[in-house]
Amino acid sequence: MKVTQEKLPASQIGLEIEIPPEITKFTYEKVITEIAQNANIPGFRKGKAPRAVVLQRLGIDRIKAAVVDELISDSLKKAIEQESIPAIGNYQLRSNFEELVQQFDPEKPFVYRAAVDVPPEVNLGQYTGLHIKAEEVKYNPEDVDKLLRENQEKMATFVPVENRPAQMGDIVVIDFEGRKAGENGEEEGELLPNFTAKEYQMELQEGKFIPGFVEGIVGMNLEETKKLHLTLPQDYPQKDLAGKQVVVTVTVKEIKEKELPPLDDEFAKEISEFQTMAELRESLEKQFREKAENETKHNIHTAIVEELLKHTQIDLPKTMIEEEVQNILLRTASQVQSYGIDLKKFFTKEMVTRMRENAKPEASRNLHAHIILQKIAEKEGITVSEEEIKARCEEIRQQLKDDVDESRLENYVKSELTAEKTLQWLENHNQIELVPQGSLNKEENSQTQSDSQPQSQPNLETEG
Repeated sequence: MKVTQEKLPASQIGLEIEIPPEITKFTYEKVITEIAQNANIPGFRKGKAPRAVVLQRLGIDRIKAAVVDELISDSLKKAIEQESIPAIGNYQLRSNFEELVQQFDPEKPFVYRAAVDVPPEVNLGQYTGLHIKAEEVKYNPEDVDKLLRENQEKMATFVPVENRPAQMGDIVVIDFEGRKAGENGEEEGELLPNFTAKEYQMELQEGKFIPGFVEGIVGMNLEETKKLHLTLPQDYPQKDLAGKQVVVTVTVKEIKEKELPPLDDEFAKEISEFQTMAELRESLEKQFREKAENETKHNIHTAIVEELLKHTQIDLPKTMIEEEVQNILLRTASQVQSYGIDLKKFFTKEMVTRMRENAKPEASRNLHAHIILQKIAEKEGITVSEEEIKARCEEIRQQLKDDVDESRLENYVKSELTAEKTLQWLENHNQIELVPQGSLNKEENSQTQSDSQPQSQPNLETEG
């Protein structure tokens, strides 16, 4: 069998395969015999019809198509082994199948062209001595106060108020009804369904509801009734009311003020395992500092990868991109399922098609980054020990608490640990300039944020 190779774009090898006539003839006879043995021809027992009758009944083109299909399938596998080609994925036929069938002659050599994907060549550019900017995330003491305030809000009690008007931050219970405003600004027409409610409870906060609604209630007393003349925003969901003036009649039925618990030792015991507020604050400060450090480290590593992508050329095969797209969709499905969403309803045919297309840029970038880091690790001799792999695998098992494919888990962990070590090595061998958070241009900043993993909120239950 004669095989001629040709290098193609997108990390493909083109093959022209010539099968000698003796194999072509043998395969032709073999296929006819197999078809004849299994054919049900009226007037003959199964497998007993004469050859000429079988050819006439089934048609020569159908038989030739079966022969061509078998020749391609068998010879391509042998050609890949013969030429020691590291093929990945399925082959692509470059010849026209119908033309191959029409031109087929069992007495002559059979020649066809195909292509196979192969691992991409990596031409590493500069990866040391680079000047790389990354955003620094600094610890902000106000984050601790904000978290404590949020927990105070959760534990707040609401005390009825009778001797003062409603103010921002209060909880009010109101009756209200709205109508369109006439030309003179007064209410007219039927009640608007979306502007009518009884015993409606709401918190008075700026920016809630339509402009002027909350502000109009502030200052009202118990059992007071007031007409609010409001203009609905242009982007109001009910199109026929967008931009229109309405009159809303509001009656205040109850006013409650929020009482927050004091930030003392009792509060600390209530929301955490700590006995004193000082211990709780110290733990939260430590967690927020670590969070800032981890986010800075992530920004540095993301910036390193972005810079490496500028200096390295890789022609990715479609097979690898499709596999990574599939991995992205599987991760998305797992996340969607964890939210309790029915996958059959979420992943419609149109949705999957759109998601596949949208995932291709992310898949390409993921593969580029992985391959570059893998190549640098090989070149610089960066490895991970069996002990490190076992320790990380055990951590993941404890988190998942489910049966896992041990082989896949170990491969995944080895890849992740190698990438982490390689990024640390690159951090030490390049000039990293930390810049204030948000100071990089919008394009770089949005890319960094889109690649970031969600950061967890500090935990009040542990010391972190």
